[in-house]
Amino acid sequence: MWNPRALSSPLAVLLFLLLHCLLATVSAQRSAWKTLHGGAPLVVARGGFSGMFPDSSDSAYNLAVITCGPDVYVWCDVQLTKDGVGICQPDINLLNSTYIAFAYPNKTTSYLVNGVPTTGYFSLDYTFKQLSSVVLTQGVYSRTNRFDGINFPILSVDDLLTTRQKPKGIWLNIQHDAFYAQHNLSMRSFVLSASKRIVFSHISSPEVNFLRGISSRFNQNTTKLVFRFMAKEDVEPSTNQTYESLLSNLTFIKTFASGILVPKGYIWPVDSSLYLLPHTSLVSDAHKAGLEVFGSDFVNDVPSSFNYSYDPLAEYLQFIDNGDFSIDGVLSDFPVTPFEAIGCFSQLGTNATKQDNKTLIISKYGSSGYYPACTDLAYTKAIDDGVDVLDCPVQISKDGTPFCLNSIDLIESTTVAQSSYSKYAMTIPQIKSGSGIFAFNLTWSDIKTLTPSILNPFAKYRLFRNPKSLKSGHLVALSDFLSLTKSQPSLSGVSVAVENAAYLAEKQGLNVVDAVISALSEAGYDKPGSQKVYIQSTDSSVLLKFKEKTSYELVYKIDETVGDAANAAVEDIKKFASAVIVNKNSVFSYNDQFLTGTTKTVPTLNAANLSVFVELFSNEFVSQAWDFFSDATVEINSYLNADGLKIDGIITDYPETADRYRRNKCLNLGAKRPTYMDPVQPGGLFSLITPEFLPPAQAPLAPLTEAEVAEPPLPPVAKLAPAASPSSGTTAPTRNAQPRVAVCFFFSSLAVFIASLLLL
Repeated sequence: MWNPRALSSPLAVLLFLLLHCLLATVSAQRSAWKTLHGGAPLVVARGGFSGMFPDSSDSAYNLAVITCGPDVYVWCDVQLTKDGVGICQPDINLLNSTYIAFAYPNKTTSYLVNGVPTTGYFSLDYTFKQLSSVVLTQGVYSRTNRFDGINFPILSVDDLLTTRQKPKGIWLNIQHDAFYAQHNLSMRSFVLSASKRIVFSHISSPEVNFLRGISSRFNQNTTKLVFRFMAKEDVEPSTNQTYESLLSNLTFIKTFASGILVPKGYIWPVDSSLYLLPHTSLVSDAHKAGLEVFGSDFVNDVPSSFNYSYDPLAEYLQFIDNGDFSIDGVLSDFPVTPFEAIGCFSQLGTNATKQDNKTLIISKYGSSGYYPACTDLAYTKAIDDGVDVLDCPVQISKDGTPFCLNSIDLIESTTVAQSSYSKYAMTIPQIKSGSGIFAFNLTWSDIKTLTPSILNPFAKYRLFRNPKSLKSGHLVALSDFLSLTKSQPSLSGVSVAVENAAYLAEKQGLNVVDAVISALSEAGYDKPGSQKVYIQSTDSSVLLKFKEKTSYELVYKIDETVGDAANAAVEDIKKFASAVIVNKNSVFSYNDQFLTGTTKTVPTLNAANLSVFVELFSNEFVSQAWDFFSDATVEINSYLNADGLKIDGIITDYPETADRYRRNKCLNLGAKRPTYMDPVQPGGLFSLITPEFLPPAQAPLAPLTEAEVAEPPLPPVAKLAPAASPSSGTTAPTRNAQPRVAVCFFFSSLAVFIASLLLL
């Protein structure tokens, strides 16, 4: 029995205190995760890395281990052949994931599957040998099919033992035990037989009778049985109850399973507008019943809720690191992302220390992924999100007021086309093709009454940004922008972009350069301070004018995609700029959205001691190469850690994602960096494309030339008489060329009508 007198000596007291601290430390370590057993959630790769390669292919299983490391579990949906061989296939209908119709044309059959008449190709109609000539295809049509073909035969469950890369465990999912039993095939017999050869970490099924029938044959310390919940209204065939009703009887499920697998919507539902509702009590209820909870339906390339702003890492963190609970594991088509979330980004806290203090995060129109571009809300959000340099693309009104907006054409980000100002629609080829309503035709008093509209650069893919804030916020004059930034100690600088200066001076009598210089001076930016001013332009003559009049940092934007820069071009740039902006495709070369290599652009600029900023980093997966696995964090990590590249800043419309990246725990680990945080190797995936699916070869990217950098000097500001209506003009310039001559315009009611529809 414990004796309190044993603590009477000072040494005993000291030992007791040390033991107490040790126990407290161990307890804290164990309770860091709010999973059932206190350990980190596990990651299960559904069909391997099925977000990239065909589901359940050898390459999908191998890629999961290569990218995630040996702690990944791999998932196999089991189907049975006529001769009782278990194969890994995601769907009972092989037509959805194989080219079986090519091997056996016109051989479809029909069966009742869970009471639903289904026509297609079924494994039970073929022996495993007959299926050996059938190859796999990417069953999700929005994903690349470049890896389809002869390299991917159907695998048996036993083939998982011979994959080149070994996972931590194999998870079998038995989806249709009752269906196969109706056709004299026994899943129970197959699983028990296979378990004599293979140790399965988990076996799941949505059928109660199947799990109850095998529960006594497995040691739960070796193989965990997991009951899988389907859609709430679906009926479980053994009990004839809906899955929703079974959810209320978790103690019953505990009698034959150690965990449950549920669609993520069971845990964190969304409303009809795809915004999150409060989380349910499912995880805490299941944990109280002694059941682990695994979440399914995690993918990177299907939007789930606008709350995540197309950032899959944010979604995983919501389920594993929300302060209330952690689910015990996730089933994912893109397993690298949950590994990042668990190993590098979880439990950081709101004030996590920056691990990367060298890379600047520069906004693109503020946080324009969340709010309309260049509005007060977009700017304050960017500051809150940890941006270093806040940007203002300067436009100028008819009465000479400079203000911040992404485009000189007000149609692109306001509802001007539905206003009385639609009469100002015109075409100015040297500014843009098509009709527009331009800032210099309205006074600032007119412009600031306009309703901004959020940018949707990926609308053709049906990907829209934050509809709840579609028309939120107010446009900001440059003076107000500078007042805001001057009061923010977290900012290291501001970036002011100036375009169309020659046209505005010559054709509209507006001096945008002097207007910017004056606003900066009035805000005190012409005096030494902690914040830098970056003046950005695609026009070298604009930067030369600023160099003549100020001492600000000058940034030349290369608006072409280039594979290098000629020495003469670089020497010219150094005469007027200390930094260069290039687009992402000028860093890595692409073919059909696959990386094919690294260009010479950044090394050439690095060698000339020019800072390099790269744009544009967005969360939306369609903006990224396939190599980045539909994950914005993988993309950022790969650009900033690529061999031989020094990138000084990234430009993004989602500063929150970029700032979170540089605070993650896996930076600066050197050789201890986990596999899932290795940068992708350009050309690695491209080399694995099935030969018959290779895209046509592309010509090498041309280098930037001296002629593309050189521009004629800015013209003097014309003295124009007040005009009752806009005037007429000229032809369009090419690439970086300086606009010349006059304006041409016409009223385009059709263009305005189309624009108004797009902005509704």
